[in-house]
Amino acid sequence: MASQQAVLSANEIQAETRALRRRKRASLLLVVPLLVFIFFAFVAPIATMLYRSVYNPTLVELIPKTVHELSGWKKTELPEPVVFSTFAKELKQLAEARRSGVLAAAINRAYPGASSLVNATARKFRKMPDDKLIKDGMALLTEADPRWAKPELWRAIREVGQVYTDTYYLTALDLERNAQNEIQQRESARIYIQLYTKTLSIALIITLLCIALGYPLAYYLAHAPRRVAGMLMVLVLLPFWTSLLVRTTAWIALLQTNGVLNSVFEALGLINSPLEMLYTSFATVIAMTHILLPFMILPLYSVMKGIDPSYVRAALSLGSRPFSAFLRIFLPLTLPGLSAGSLLVFIISVGYYITPALVGGTDGQMISNIIAFHMQRSNNWGLAAALGTLLLVLILLLYWTYDRLIGARNIKLG
Repeated sequence: MASQQAVLSANEIQAETRALRRRKRASLLLVVPLLVFIFFAFVAPIATMLYRSVYNPTLVELIPKTVHELSGWKKTELPEPVVFSTFAKELKQLAEARRSGVLAAAINRAYPGASSLVNATARKFRKMPDDKLIKDGMALLTEADPRWAKPELWRAIREVGQVYTDTYYLTALDLERNAQNEIQQRESARIYIQLYTKTLSIALIITLLCIALGYPLAYYLAHAPRRVAGMLMVLVLLPFWTSLLVRTTAWIALLQTNGVLNSVFEALGLINSPLEMLYTSFATVIAMTHILLPFMILPLYSVMKGIDPSYVRAALSLGSRPFSAFLRIFLPLTLPGLSAGSLLVFIISVGYYITPALVGGTDGQMISNIIAFHMQRSNNWGLAAALGTLLLVLILLLYWTYDRLIGARNIKLG
């Protein structure tokens, strides 16, 4: 560089610097569409999901004065009468605006049964004068339903009334806060930890099945004559050219009570009555193994195809037995493809949605199906975002563990 500066003049160096900057700007402009796509397709949705998992403005927007009055409440006894009066008046306003159903749905997520309670009380208060609600709010509420005299209900309203909350994450981990604001195991249904465990178990079984089926097939493809290997490779790639919905529907036709498999088993005399295979975990595992098997075969095949056969022949010529040569020479060389295929299949399995929803039924549902339920039916977007965030953290944790134990650099897709 020093010799070039000695040769080039100052004007030439400035010109060269300006040309270098123009090339860098041109290179940056070429990748701008990719950066914009990544931002809107990945970064923005994930950031929105993270924000929705802690942001809960519903009650603050619907009953702001009640939420403010409850902020100083100690949660051990009933709130002050002014809280009842304020809530009664705001509930009447919501009933007149026909928005009490939104309030009922929001409180119901923290206090089951509150939906009918709030809606019924709102109907009673709709035509009452404001001064009566302000004066006798507490008595009117407790007369409308005795549950308004329970501190648990008001604790639920206060929890839902927090704009930024960790309630969704606690619910996603089967936890809750008691009257002393301490975190404890949820006393009602505990389903989410069990569902995460079940999802990981199903994903692990699918990955092991794909290894058991895909490894021998990839080995045969890598060592078969070119014509046979080409024909078999078309069969491996055929699922990619077929609609996922069609493949899943085919498994419904095969596994249903009067389906193909039960008819064949009965014709062969193997069973006396049809087996219940559809809408079970078995159906989820079988269908997803079939769908994800190419993701295991292709990395394995590409790695096996690049292994020099002379390595194994050298081991055999030195006196090693075929199985020992495979175990000590060939298998370690295929670990990059094996790890890549396993990681692909496992991660895709954890977040799979369509196939478990169609063939798994209640028994074969995974965590993705519950996330979809909260987004589409219960409209509990905060809990769905918290479950999705925990799923993302789980995947990143598994990848970090894999990188620490095996090393991400050993992954080889081709």
